Amino acid sequence: MDEALLRSLIPSVLTVLVRRGADFAAAEDAVQDALVEALRAGAAGSSPSLLDGAGEASSAPTGNPGGADPLRDPKGWLITVAWRKFLDATRADAARRRREDRVEEEPAPGSVPDVDDTLQLYFLCAHPSLTPASAVALTLRAVGGLTTRQIAQAYLVPEATMAQRISRAKRTVSGVRLDRPGDVATVLRVLYLVFNEGYSGDIDLSAEAIRLTRQLAVRIDHPEVAGLLALMLLHHARRAARTAPDGSLVPLAAQDRGRWDTALIAEGVGILQAALAQDRLGEFQAQAAIAALHADAPTAEETDWVQIVEWYDELALLTDNPVVRLNRAVAVGEADGPRAGLAALAALDPSLPRHAAVAAYLHERDGDLTTAARLYAEAAHRAPNLAERDHLTRQAARLNARREP
Repeated sequence: MDEALLRSLIPSVLTVLVRRGADFAAAEDAVQDALVEALRAGAAGSSPSLLDGAGEASSAPTGNPGGADPLRDPKGWLITVAWRKFLDATRADAARRRREDRVEEEPAPGSVPDVDDTLQLYFLCAHPSLTPASAVALTLRAVGGLTTRQIAQAYLVPEATMAQRISRAKRTVSGVRLDRPGDVATVLRVLYLVFNEGYSGDIDLSAEAIRLTRQLAVRIDHPEVAGLLALMLLHHARRAARTAPDGSLVPLAAQDRGRWDTALIAEGVGILQAALAQDRLGEFQAQAAIAALHADAPTAEETDWVQIVEWYDELALLTDNPVVRLNRAVAVGEADGPRAGLAALAALDPSLPRHAAVAAYLHERDGDLTTAARLYAEAAHRAPNLAERDHLTRQAARLNARREP
């Protein structure tokens, strides 16, 4: 079976098990076991067989459990196998004997109601009781269908650490019912966190976040869902131009715009325009509008900075986020000159992340190379990652070389 197809089926299969009476944690384990079995069988070049948790064949017919054809009906096959995995685990736990009696009769795959609870699963995985890190991990596993090992590799942490994080998250939400309304804003924040992790290891989290947000957009007509999807697409379109061949960062103004993905830009702009037409502005739509203005400029010099400042003003009213005001100071510096940008920057807390880098850039544009070099070096010391630190260090060295006789 195709891995991408199987992973796309995970949310609906999981919610079927929960509707049948399985608690979330047990259902999620069973679905993951079924997924692993399908992938293992596919790698071996055979039709998936029904195995129990110990790896021994069960009494059910192999390759076609309960009459489901794994090739013609992969969802039905996954539901059947996952349900039997759940029953096997239930039988092994004496404390759940009463529950086993209630669910012993297995519904035929064809009787699965055509109800899509994936949206509720998004809400569950982004439950307010979870920390952001736990919500991200649980979303990637339960909605995204990633294995614990894949998530751990993406976040560069030991598999055991990620397994503990996911287990705690599942225990936290196990008692939460799937029939309660959720908070779309929380779901979007979780997906944006996933997107901002970018790429590491074998899993491209930016692409995964886009896939999940597309999935969410199909299930809910909400302008902020569309705004987030547009924002992701517009940022992702510039990905190929963000780094030089040696891995160093390339600032937006210096990027080769010929390497931007014009198809993604066009799609993102189209989605954004449809969202803005609903006249329910939100922070992700405003961010996407800023990204669209950058994408629309043929050159850095032709960027419409005046309109970008206006969008930052809208965004500041929506969020009152100091990072938004920091980025606005850069835009003001481009629209009205570096001294205007420095004046806007003066009202902000110098301890803000990247405050020193912004100050350095504006002082350089104002001709104060000494101050700019010092601030670039200070910003490099505070940089959150190696690539950014190297970039800022090179900026400081460049200015210091210009100041030498």
